[in-house]
Amino acid sequence: MASPSPHDRSRKDDEDDPVERMISRTGCAELHYAVQECMAEHQDWRVCQSQVQTFKDCMMNFQNTRKKQLMKQQPTSTEVLPSDFFSISWKLSSQEINAESISSTFHKSDMQPSTRSPAESSVEHSLIEIRTVLNNSVIIHPPGFYIIGFQTFPYISVYFIFLAFVYVVTLLFNTLVIYVIVFNHCLHTPKFLAVVNLAVIDVVLNSCIIPSMIKIFLVKDNFVPFNLCLLQMYVYYAFVSLESYALAVLAYDRLIAICFPLRQNSINTVQSMCCIVGLTWSFALGVTAFTTGIMTRLSFCNSVKVFSYFCDYAPVFRLACNDYSMHWFAASFLSVLLLVGPFAFILLSYISILVTVFKMKSLDSRVKALATCVEHLILVAVFYIPLITIFTIGFYLRAINPDQRVLSLSLASCIPPCINPIIYSLKTKEIKIRAIALVRKTKIGTQQTHQCKNRPCNINTM
Repeated sequence: MASPSPHDRSRKDDEDDPVERMISRTGCAELHYAVQECMAEHQDWRVCQSQVQTFKDCMMNFQNTRKKQLMKQQPTSTEVLPSDFFSISWKLSSQEINAESISSTFHKSDMQPSTRSPAESSVEHSLIEIRTVLNNSVIIHPPGFYIIGFQTFPYISVYFIFLAFVYVVTLLFNTLVIYVIVFNHCLHTPKFLAVVNLAVIDVVLNSCIIPSMIKIFLVKDNFVPFNLCLLQMYVYYAFVSLESYALAVLAYDRLIAICFPLRQNSINTVQSMCCIVGLTWSFALGVTAFTTGIMTRLSFCNSVKVFSYFCDYAPVFRLACNDYSMHWFAASFLSVLLLVGPFAFILLSYISILVTVFKMKSLDSRVKALATCVEHLILVAVFYIPLITIFTIGFYLRAINPDQRVLSLSLASCIPPCINPIIYSLKTKEIKIRAIALVRKTKIGTQQTHQCKNRPCNINTM
């Protein structure tokens, strides 16, 4: 025996649904099922425009017919039939689709709310529920989003030329740090494992943001496909979280080195550091995958213009036409978990370090111990203070101009990966010595190659 069709299953499941009963009384039920089936099959409203338009025409014809019948009749009862007030319009354009404007005929009349009967009020409440059901019944994903930040800055192109320079510096210096550490076995220690972890994160973070910003705002190509938008959102927030945890890992290294100097080699080993770094990566990537994945449950049927400098999480979910309270909670909770949590650990680490330092009897020992922490503290301040300030003032208090918020947040995201290797990694004595030796070796090799091109080189043969 053949299995029931999707229409039959839908009818059996919804035969007691007041929405389905209302639509069935209009004679447009089959067209309604056709729209639902098309959206379920294709997940693309553009493919279903003909079905939606046919359904809309059927509903409008029914409404006009009922109006004509009511004008010819003199009703003796104040009871209002739901179908008498039922109308649906789907707003279609090249960018959006919206299930809206569900209204009753008394909304368009001169009838005052005080003169409505209980039956009329009940119908109005039912129609509000109908609108909610229709808006949430189909998940609508647009082809993509338009990024529209930096609208009030006249010379913003200069800023993006500066960001291009920042990106080049980020790649050069972080790649140098990675190369020096990877190819020098004497630097394969827990401290430098944490340093190379930070350098890799810096390269990926700026590679995710700056080329996209140059394409959007300098080349003026601001359309981002839907799936690519989610990918950029995932990579950005995953590596911002990893940046936060990488700074906390460096604070842990300083804590062990200063507070437990005699046990440092047994506590902070390469194996333990690998485990810590691996756990931070697994946690950050997994949590960000969850928060990005739930974005697919949102229906974007209003605007597709994202006011930010990339596919930012909060500006995107605020465009949804269904409930996004879970996304707001996830964004707030994970901001605390991924940013405030590591920042609090860093503060506690330095409190412990200060307590240990002031217990030292020698002033030289105190100065030497604190001097090893200065560069790391600068990185912490550069990364956390702008982000926490902008999120607090911009998102929660809303006391800053939106364009200024976007500009400040973009700077706070792009500058730390650029200055991290300059302030911290390349000022470390071991890395600095080997980096200078590498540059000199490369320079000498280049000069020898140039000399061999200009005159024959002497080659001794046996």
